[in-house]
Amino acid sequence: MPSAKPTAIIDVVGLSAVHIGPRMPFLASWASDRAVRPIQPVLPAVTTTAQSTYLTGVHPQRHGIVGNGWYFKDECEVRFWRQSNKLVEAPKVWDLARARDPSLTVANCFWWYAMYADVDYTVTPRPQYHSDGLKLPDVYTKPARLREHLKAMLGEFPLFNFWGPNTSIDSSAWIANSAIEIYEAFSPTLNLVYLPHLDYNLQRHGEGHPSVHSDLLEVDAILSELIPFYERRGVEVLVLSEYGITNVRRPIHLNRILRKAGLLAVREESGRELLDAGASDAFAVADHQVAHVYINNPRVAQRVRHLVTRAAGVEMVLDEGGKREHQINHDRAGDLVAVADAESWFTYYYWLDDARAPDFARSVDIHRKPGYDPAEMFLDPSAPLLKLRAALTLLRKRLGFRYRMEVVPLDASLVKGSHGRLNEDPQRGAVLVSRHAPERQIRPTDICPLILRSLFRETRSSLSLRGA
Repeated sequence: MPSAKPTAIIDVVGLSAVHIGPRMPFLASWASDRAVRPIQPVLPAVTTTAQSTYLTGVHPQRHGIVGNGWYFKDECEVRFWRQSNKLVEAPKVWDLARARDPSLTVANCFWWYAMYADVDYTVTPRPQYHSDGLKLPDVYTKPARLREHLKAMLGEFPLFNFWGPNTSIDSSAWIANSAIEIYEAFSPTLNLVYLPHLDYNLQRHGEGHPSVHSDLLEVDAILSELIPFYERRGVEVLVLSEYGITNVRRPIHLNRILRKAGLLAVREESGRELLDAGASDAFAVADHQVAHVYINNPRVAQRVRHLVTRAAGVEMVLDEGGKREHQINHDRAGDLVAVADAESWFTYYYWLDDARAPDFARSVDIHRKPGYDPAEMFLDPSAPLLKLRAALTLLRKRLGFRYRMEVVPLDASLVKGSHGRLNEDPQRGAVLVSRHAPERQIRPTDICPLILRSLFRETRSSLSLRGA
């Protein structure tokens, strides 16, 4: 029985082939004797769907991850950023590899759906939520004792630099260092590492903004330490990304369109409005440039389709046939799947008056919002004395008082970059850098067998890219 060789898969979120050059000198040099290949996007081209497709070698119709969140029909609630690996309904690459080498061990550093996966070593964000409203940075690890070791060696995970208006290279550096600590302690066979930093300013400001140049240099500096660390220990390294970012100028408010048509229901709590998904005839779950439209009342299906299709910025609307064509025909998907054009993206906004927006709308609150909200990366430019107010709020937090950090703007026009649709330009989409890449553009389902090829050091002729 063959023995697997150590391999590391480094996911540099937002990286495209056009970035691998003078702005990333280490990566450009390292890639010079490797194949740099575009990866065809999976629909939707978002984190959890792309990663699940890479790790299973099958499309969302089989693994079930139709987006970063969806409508849980049995609970009538929209939920984003769940963490249990049990949600992924297909065998993972480590299951396939262990069938060939039962001794293979796996470390997952922040790839999604990490909790309760059948891997040996896990570290993933898991904040503490206290009954008084306090949110504290923390991580979940497997084994549990690993958590205290990482905190002792690296300090607390910088959660508030991982997402929100204070995002910085600190979170990616912490993740890279956690991967190093885990390898030093356990020498896993398969190492998954997630570096999210490029994603932030590309979404805030779009490609071409000066901040992106600095981000590329910062990520390159991390790679210049992480990749040689692995290679000195005989670890084969593959670098890839999940999607490319496109510049956008137009937010699409599908839920407001459906509400004005009398199809979306809200309930009032303390003068604020909450989406009542279960009582709505139809509503949309927005996820970057893709929106799942769920229709609870079949009698309005044609009307809903007409409204969504006519919305400015919507490029296509997939019905059952369209979902099958794009291999997203899973029960979790919307009855319709709307895809934005290259310059547009979908908001989750459903209120018609900002004074009635829910309290979490102005906060970084990825779990309560019924859709993805990139405005969470901004401080509200219209709020007076915002930084002073935020400082006073942090003081209340440190003193143990209840607090609400209302800093997020409700102006979707601030967002200048997005992803999720099928990018037409391969040089600006997802990319793979590897010794084992074929001489063509790579399908997203090819990544799983390519990882197996790396683990078992096989040639292209000995392992079909159509399956493991």
